[in-house]
Amino acid sequence: MSRFSPLPEEFEDRPFGQDEEMYARLSRSRLAARDLHRPSRGIRVPTSSPPDLTALVRSHTRLCADTFGSLITAAEILRIPLPPWAEFQPDDGGPVTAAVGPPPWGKKSGAHFREPGRFLHLSRRGGGTLPRRKGVAGHRLKVREGDLVDIDGLRLTSVARTWVDLGSVLPMDDLIVAGDAIISEHARTFGEPKRAMIPLPELRTFVAGASGIHGVRKAREALEHLRVGVDSPPETKLRLMLDDAGLPEFMPNCRVDDVLGRPVWTDLGCPRFRTCIEYDGAHHLTPEQQALDAYRDQRVAEAGWRQVKINRIDMQRGPEWVVSRVNEALRKQGWRR
Repeated sequence: MSRFSPLPEEFEDRPFGQDEEMYARLSRSRLAARDLHRPSRGIRVPTSSPPDLTALVRSHTRLCADTFGSLITAAEILRIPLPPWAEFQPDDGGPVTAAVGPPPWGKKSGAHFREPGRFLHLSRRGGGTLPRRKGVAGHRLKVREGDLVDIDGLRLTSVARTWVDLGSVLPMDDLIVAGDAIISEHARTFGEPKRAMIPLPELRTFVAGASGIHGVRKAREALEHLRVGVDSPPETKLRLMLDDAGLPEFMPNCRVDDVLGRPVWTDLGCPRFRTCIEYDGAHHLTPEQQALDAYRDQRVAEAGWRQVKINRIDMQRGPEWVVSRVNEALRKQGWRR
């Protein structure tokens, strides 16, 4: 039998804070019990509850009305892809983890620079005091009308503002990966069309008016490298890899018409040399998806296109290997440097 008195049902599987009425009904000893993690003052997280970044940030922002999620924390909640070292990975119900590899900005003061994934990144408007709590990296941001959104009571920077702010944190390639993800919209060979978090023209307008925001200079440079239609971070990394090698440009979500004139949408395609690339992620391993892929591949081949399939192992072998495979396919289709 548990030595701890049961928590109220509404607190059993989520973070909760002192702003909630039921919190005040718990005794001091119950709040100090070992089955509750204390990520910050006035907040408790049941150790048995699944990790929930959104709920943890909501607990913090409810305690202080002028605080909002920002930077890599907002990006992760908004499902903007981040490199592994920037992802929040809770331990024992709280914000602690070792970063994967050194952050790219080099040596700076403060643990939140050295290991950003250990912290919740919360902000207040410029001129206000910094959020100061255990497990929190506090920031002050210049906020304009429309820069903040409310998602079911959770205050965050908007998708566009978050992406610009990431320009102060991420290396260029990772910023482009994030940008490709938020503007991605396209038809699909199978399934419903994909919708953008924010269309590219709207992002351009936002960035053009973002002068004075830390990170906007890099964001403006990255904007010129974004392409609509990318389906996943590995596809963006693959596209950038080929561009850096000086190969002909490959268009994301490239249309190939089969022999009956029906469209097939390939991950990356070079129409001039009728060469396309498919990035096969883990979901391509299911029997149903393999059958769909075989049908797609047959239609592409019958249309006279040469196809290259790239997977995680290829990418791990590095740019030289990947570029050589695509280069060989292009040469067979008539390309010469």
